[in-house]
Amino acid sequence: MIEVLLVDDQTLLRAGLRAILENADDLTVVAEAGTGREALHRAREHRPTVILMDLQMPVMGGVEAIEALRADPLLSATPVLVLTTFDDEDDVVAAIAAGANGYLLKDIEADDLRRSVREAAGGRAQMSPGVLRQVMDRLARLPTRQAREQSVAGLTERELEILTQVGLGLTNEEIGRALFLSPETARTYVSRLLAKLGARDRAQLVVLAHRAGLVP
Repeated sequence: MIEVLLVDDQTLLRAGLRAILENADDLTVVAEAGTGREALHRAREHRPTVILMDLQMPVMGGVEAIEALRADPLLSATPVLVLTTFDDEDDVVAAIAAGANGYLLKDIEADDLRRSVREAAGGRAQMSPGVLRQVMDRLARLPTRQAREQSVAGLTERELEILTQVGLGLTNEEIGRALFLSPETARTYVSRLLAKLGARDRAQLVVLAHRAGLVP
């Protein structure tokens, strides 16, 4: 059973999310929180499988809460899915840096939300195309040459090819087909990139690929 902690300051929205998630046999909401600070307490109490978190909240916002979760040895590996209206792209970019595992828009379809939670529980990052597009537009305004030097220096040509494919949103299987590699070899390269670039997850690799100018 995948246990979810819902974090949002809107009670009605939390009720709707609970109803959507618990419509599936393998998902359950173990706790709710209305602020980032309350989310930390609930997470320590219930140790959820996945945390679904808003960014704009009173007392402690989502970005600060993610930073606190990542600093807690007991919760640092807990997947955090940001659920946002994308009112402030600064917050979303900050959430990426803080270590969020995925970024979804609040207009997401019910089936897609449940699928994203399952994917996050399985260690696979999720990013809504709408969020990805706007974040990448923001990152595209960074100096490409300087960003490339800072973020991908030292990578081999093959690793740059793999990173480019990750930036395009391809799975390991799709990368293997595109570059004539086995899925296992592609997976090994992705793991190596995570270690070399100090990225927490695949979503951060996507950001790095765009920031370095590898993806048009």
